[in-house]
Amino acid sequence: MKKPKTSADYQREYRKRLRDQGLVKKEVWIHPNHARILSQYEQVFRNPLITSGKTCNTQLKEIEVSMNKKNTWTTHSLFEALLETEMVSSNQASIKLEESTKATIHMVLHSMGDLPVYVTVAGEQILAESLLWPQDMVNDVVAFNDEVLVTHKIFPLSTISLDTLPTGERYYTMFGALSAFSSLFDVVFEIELLADNVIKAADAYSKFLPSQMMVEV
Repeated sequence: MKKPKTSADYQREYRKRLRDQGLVKKEVWIHPNHARILSQYEQVFRNPLITSGKTCNTQLKEIEVSMNKKNTWTTHSLFEALLETEMVSSNQASIKLEESTKATIHMVLHSMGDLPVYVTVAGEQILAESLLWPQDMVNDVVAFNDEVLVTHKIFPLSTISLDTLPTGERYYTMFGALSAFSSLFDVVFEIELLADNVIKAADAYSKFLPSQMMVEV
């Protein structure tokens, strides 16, 4: 039986195809906010049909115009927009902006048993996350980690990670990520779906947790 390819195999093949096209790798250092623009510039510079500086400049100008027409969320602008959503105005959720080392939107979803969800915008990514439970509460960490890797796909658009809090305590966290160019509708959908997945995860992995445990946040 042929051994299945790994992500490393695909990466090697991808890089070989690029080299075969006569492309070379150049390392650049940029601010995270410009990653999307750089990606589009890269596609222009890969095009073998662009042979003149004038043609290249035209392509780059079109990218700049396109990017300027799009609204990118910041944590502060997203907070102001979420204040106007039905979720908040109907008291299904309350929301506040926490300013520390980085601005974070702290939401409490009353419709989900007062489940806290934290939302931040970093560069071109919006991250929504909610704490599940501390690692030391899991009765068999190795078995649990294996179970998560096998089953995490049952929670659409959400992923489970293991994070260390500022207190030094290790917590399992469920999170979802989407583009900072996403519509407000998509952001609200991601938040609501994440909250639903957190509740389902507590039930799905209950055999690894103390009996009668509620989702701890």
